[in-house]
Amino acid sequence: MRVGPGIIGILATLWFGSSAVWACPFCAPSGNTLSNEVAQADMILYGSLSNAKLDPQDGGFNKGTTEFHIEIVIKPHDIIKGKKTITIPRYIPPEGRGYKYLIFFNVSPTGELDPYRGDAFPPDSRLPEYLQGAIAVRNKDAATRLKYFFRYLEDKDVVISSDAYNEFAAADYKEVREVAPHFPPETLLQWLADPNTRGSRYGLYGLLLGHCGKPEHARALRRLLDDKERQFASGLDGVLAGYILLDPQEGWKYLTQLIHDDQEFPVKYAVLRTARYFWEFRSDVIPRDKVLDVMKQLVAQPDIADMPIEDLRKWKQWQLTPLILSYADKPSHNTIPINMRAILKFAIAAAQADPKNAAAAAFVAQARQQDAKRVEFLEELLKDEERLLQPNPTPKDSPQPKK
Repeated sequence: MRVGPGIIGILATLWFGSSAVWACPFCAPSGNTLSNEVAQADMILYGSLSNAKLDPQDGGFNKGTTEFHIEIVIKPHDIIKGKKTITIPRYIPPEGRGYKYLIFFNVSPTGELDPYRGDAFPPDSRLPEYLQGAIAVRNKDAATRLKYFFRYLEDKDVVISSDAYNEFAAADYKEVREVAPHFPPETLLQWLADPNTRGSRYGLYGLLLGHCGKPEHARALRRLLDDKERQFASGLDGVLAGYILLDPQEGWKYLTQLIHDDQEFPVKYAVLRTARYFWEFRSDVIPRDKVLDVMKQLVAQPDIADMPIEDLRKWKQWQLTPLILSYADKPSHNTIPINMRAILKFAIAAAQADPKNAAAAAFVAQARQQDAKRVEFLEELLKDEERLLQPNPTPKDSPQPKK
């Protein structure tokens, strides 16, 4: 059972459409990257803590002072010139014996320190080395940057490996596609086959392998996909995409066989995301008519139908109006409010795009008779979406320039 998207889902759909086309298609960033944090911070220091004292006059949380012994200056500031130790205006009890700390500071015009982010690391952490390298490549070309972060994707330090992953997640797909053929396919396949690899990584690794692998890697991916004990809890979409990139005919056939009524929703959703990828990025590999065939099969699945209907609307596939509207008469679909909402939005957009689309116009007219406010709300929602998709959307209440 899947619940509706709520207001968060609506806003995400408005802002990002079917996918964030500027980012890696099968990655899920989990926060800002350290190199971006470097750009935002006034000062970044690496070192150790000592002499943490609570403020006896104020029992509030973290009120007090802590001495910070500077070992490496990641990002300098005039306030620490010539200093080896500074006092942080907070009580920070040490995590453990020998731990080191990376602390990001804002510095006020009057010289007050605001340590707004701090991470603790074991003494053998490679974080200083990693972060200094990340700063060095920050303004380099995409290939140089991503080759650097690839080396740390499976680092034993979770902070480092997570940050390296976030760099890929934030990268434009064009950048990923450009550099991916230079990565070692055997390393990627080893990561995919390792049961200890975090599930969030499978999508990225599968996609990268699809760009750098050979026919034998397609066969290896297929064995992983068929392994009942190694089913991908997440990242299936990227692994499917990688398989299809390496063997379009067999890979696409495998994908279509995953669509059936008793299939679990996450699998169907992975099929949908994979189909989106080939429509939006790689129609040179899978023609769009084949993608549409898969989308039509997904529309027939009531537990996911609203999503492919939304995609077909955004892709302006108005020739499918009779098919989409036909599901409004099927109990499998019309008893699910979110499906009926998607069908109505499709009809409204189709009628607005083509005045000759009599079927869409009639459907909207009937819906308006039943609930005029609902139709008006969806019409406004679609207008807002169009405004957000414009390069520089103009707020509705902003004064318009005089002609």
